[in-house]
Amino acid sequence: MSRQDKKAAESSVVTLGKLTVLKGRIRFSKTLRVLGRLEGTVEAAFGNLIVEKGATVSADRIDVTSLTVYGKVVGNVFAQGKVDMMSGATVEGDVMAAKLRIADGVLFKGQCSMTGAEDEPEIFSRPIEEIKAELERTPPRER
Repeated sequence: MSRQDKKAAESSVVTLGKLTVLKGRIRFSKTLRVLGRLEGTVEAAFGNLIVEKGATVSADRIDVTSLTVYGKVVGNVFAQGKVDMMSGATVEGDVMAAKLRIADGVLFKGQCSMTGAEDEPEIFSRPIEEIKAELERTPPRER
């Protein structure tokens, strides 16, 4: 990745700092990284939300493309893509997503519904024998 590409990738992430408390409705279309507190409504049909360890998002509705939680989320989540709950995270509310991953050590209080909206194959949901057989049938790439 070129230096210019790295700068462009970094500039598409907005960070709410550790001491920041934002109340109200927030809309975004790239990636929002929360280190502090966010309260209200999150609308990001084409955006990704990352809630870092020690951060809290408390919303009546969280509508995103994807959500990654290391901290705490309170509210109902609607994700077009995936929701990743990482070890140590707390999620209180119902989750509707195409993909859901819950790591060991997560506190999840709510219900989940799978939308099936995402078409990407998930290798972790297939038996290992099936994956090995597919790899054996696939010719190696020319070097």
